[in-house]
Amino acid sequence: MKQYQYQTTGTCSRMINIEVNDDNTLGDISFVGGCHGNLQGIGRLVKGMKLEDVISRLEGIKCGAKPTSCPDQLAKALSSIKELGD
Repeated sequence: MKQYQYQTTGTCSRMINIEVNDDNTLGDISFVGGCHGNLQGIGRLVKGMKLEDVISRLEGIKCGAKPTSCPDQLAKALSSIKELGD
């Protein structure tokens, strides 16, 4: 298992802590800052999913008038992690 930290931009959350299992699925996800209940729910929903599947589901989600959201930032983080592994 590998652990990563991703500093978010444009959202209430400031950072995402991400665990990626050896089989390229997600382990625990935790957000620093933001709407704790919602972000805890996102972390639980994506646990065990493949990175590609989470990216395709969450990429491009916006929060109100903001051009991004916490789910979109998670997708960006996972895209960065995926690029490191390729």
